[in-house]
Amino acid sequence: MRGDKMSYSVIGGADGPTSVFLAGKIGFNWINVFGLILVLLLLIPNIIYALKLGNHRNECNHKVMNILEQIGRYASVFFMIFSIGIAEFGFSSLGAFFLYGIGNIVLMLTYWIVWMLYFHKQDLKKAMALAVIPACIFVLSGAASGHILLVASGVVFAIGHIYITYQNGISERGEK
Repeated sequence: MRGDKMSYSVIGGADGPTSVFLAGKIGFNWINVFGLILVLLLLIPNIIYALKLGNHRNECNHKVMNILEQIGRYASVFFMIFSIGIAEFGFSSLGAFFLYGIGNIVLMLTYWIVWMLYFHKQDLKKAMALAVIPACIFVLSGAASGHILLVASGVVFAIGHIYITYQNGISERGEK
């Protein structure tokens, strides 16, 4: 064997699913391509929404929840994309790998379908689904790959984002 061989391990390793594509001499084992794709797919409908309805304001005045949401959001996005080596993580089994892949595909399809419905008619139930699903993607991705920092940041994001979405929903629509 030569010293420039590439690793194609799916199970285990410090960079989770990225090792399938980006290990060895490419030198990108610090970035999770699947995580990056998931984050981009989460952002696209949000960017479209912001461009169409740029006047949306956060009506939630709970400072702690607003801070928690932002810390959780940015930490989750960071840990989805970057493998920084703070803690070893990777898939413990083939089942965990399939849970990661299939679970995220189902959640992302659901997220996009709910966004399409939300663009047609906005209501609190759809807004809450759009708050819960990204948090589930972060937590599932972290749990399936054994990435405790991603799980923790996903939970922090969930607490803040779900609370703020609910508060905005009831103040804007008068729904309970």
